[in-house]
Amino acid sequence: MPVNSFKNYFLSWTPEVKKLSRPCYLAIANLLEQDIRSGRLAPGTKLPPQRELADYLDINFTTVTRAYNLCRERQLIYGSMGRGTFVAPLPGIGTEDTCGGEIIDLGMVNGFDQVNKQIIEATEAVLKKGYLEKIYSYTASTGHLHHRAAAVNWMKKFSVESDENHTALFTGSQNAISAALLSLFNVGDTLAVDYFTYANLIGTARLAHVRLLPVPGDGEGMFPGALDELSRKHRLAGIFLMPVCANPTGITLSVKRKKQLAEVIRKRDLILIEDDTATMPPEPGYASLYSLLPDQTLYICGSLRYLCGGLRVTAAAFPECFRQNLLNGLFHLNIRTSALDAEIMTELILSGRAESVLCEKHQLAVRANRIFDSVFPEAPSCGEGSFFRILDLPESFSRRQETEALFESHGVKVQHSSRFTVLQRPGRNFLRLSLSSAGSEKNLRTALTLVRSVLEKSAQK
Repeated sequence: MPVNSFKNYFLSWTPEVKKLSRPCYLAIANLLEQDIRSGRLAPGTKLPPQRELADYLDINFTTVTRAYNLCRERQLIYGSMGRGTFVAPLPGIGTEDTCGGEIIDLGMVNGFDQVNKQIIEATEAVLKKGYLEKIYSYTASTGHLHHRAAAVNWMKKFSVESDENHTALFTGSQNAISAALLSLFNVGDTLAVDYFTYANLIGTARLAHVRLLPVPGDGEGMFPGALDELSRKHRLAGIFLMPVCANPTGITLSVKRKKQLAEVIRKRDLILIEDDTATMPPEPGYASLYSLLPDQTLYICGSLRYLCGGLRVTAAAFPECFRQNLLNGLFHLNIRTSALDAEIMTELILSGRAESVLCEKHQLAVRANRIFDSVFPEAPSCGEGSFFRILDLPESFSRRQETEALFESHGVKVQHSSRFTVLQRPGRNFLRLSLSSAGSEKNLRTALTLVRSVLEKSAQK
């Protein structure tokens, strides 16, 4: 039985004992996660010391330690030496600050969701179509033929020549990446990535038991020589690249670097996942990596994700040699795209609204970047239409959880660079700041000014 009496002793969090099942540490971790995600435990809440919680539950101290460690792995909590254990901020989940105002989210990169008039018009046009009931009939996992045909036409704008038989629809780019890792690679395979890469790729690779190997680079992208050498040493199976405004660094591959990387990928016979996150169709003469390596590339058309956050659909093009494995993976994962979402996407593409929407959002991005530059004139430049920017941090901001919690306590949600790397010591700390999710230019300027204020106050300590 417990050593201490807890009748008059406050614990900030206690799980219901009747909900504990074996293994006990896992039950505690799951209950803690449930209370964090539901909002019952707000970011920054100090959790009970492990020994006190163990005493309250009348269990072994090491059981609570295992539960806390598991929640740390899930990035739900963090420890601060000499201070205790705290609830970590969760990106994308709205909370309120201590003054009662809404926290401004600069963490999640959205698509300027305030621009939805043409999306609504396209949705209304779809609902008036006489064949709507046919859309809801059972379809192939790759999507309806006319939806894929629209996607083929759209991808041509991005230098991707494919056809309906080598195009599939996915419920977002993340699902396309998941299907690729689980169907085109084997357990234990190694995938080359940038030093800082797409955060969701890191988590998905862990689930697929695919190892990620960071390759050094510079402002033009990954070093081809380093890729060649690491491919020789580690027998790489593939490579993941974001050639346009890579997330989170904002780097765009130069034409020369793109061709050099293509030569190495061809030479080493690597599978390439090209996640094209361009927010606008490129200028004439642009060459996608898919166009340079059509028999080795899975091309993910990321531009569709920026049309509307509520439309969960994107397209991917692939060569014949990927077809069987990829479609098997798509079928068994059962991640069939919503037929209504796909029909709205098709209406947007065929009516010309898709390009118009992206153009409108591009103009908003240009203005948002100007606001960022006015608040942080010393920050590195980026493409004028980028939906996010990075801001370098001093060494004192190397701890992700503490850094994100600090900014959130001042009313701004941010994402630290350690979310985007598998390296323990990447040698660089920065914030990735979304310019597209604040809701208004006024909110964006307010949030960026708060970020600057926090940094300046910290520098004075």
